[in-house]
Amino acid sequence: MVVATGRSQRHVGALAEHIVEALKQRGVKNIRVEGLPACDWVLIDASDVIVHVFQPEVRGFYNIEKMWSGVRPDASPKLPRG
Repeated sequence: MVVATGRSQRHVGALAEHIVEALKQRGVKNIRVEGLPACDWVLIDASDVIVHVFQPEVRGFYNIEKMWSGVRPDASPKLPRG
């Protein structure tokens, strides 16, 4: 999984289009793209590789990197008894 940030809608769209073209040139087929019309979060599914391109505010809001942190959202720190 690749997570990237663009500075604006135009930048996010351009990054996504460039990535899709590069993948196609390398022979990757069946690439699926979601979110290009709005360009606040574009998801590129290239089977073995998933690319997320966000605007900064959207990346901060969804914070998908937290998924890979190993900490469960409902886990609270255990305090020692005694």
